Amino acid sequence: MKIFVAIFLFVHGFAHLIGFVVPWKIAHLEEMPYKTTVFNGNLYLGEFGIRIVGIFWLIIALAFSLSSYLLITHNPIWLIFTLVITLVSIILCILGWPDSKIGVFVNFFIVLGIFILQWFDWIVLD
Repeated sequence: MKIFVAIFLFVHGFAHLIGFVVPWKIAHLEEMPYKTTVFNGNLYLGEFGIRIVGIFWLIIALAFSLSSYLLITHNPIWLIFTLVITLVSIILCILGWPDSKIGVFVNFFIVLGIFILQWFDWIVLD
């Protein structure tokens, strides 16, 4: 179970890279158009501001990779670290709404899944 969760977290982190490569104009994706606004176009950030948001997407992508590593290596900070970065990820997804709305649901699934896994002791960090 631990390997499956670690892979899921890594893949989820990889998906966050879209939030970095589009604002930095590294990639042009039809399903995630370049824009300089957040909150469904209601707050203008400009090119510099949207790049800052893109850096946060990159940080969270790397953080989910680290979360996978912490889980696999039985690091006791894994749980709280993953919960914190998942909450930050939810905030980023809300900023990027509606383009990133699926991420809100995936993040809620991660939080719920962590609590279920802990409740049934399916992930033991001893």
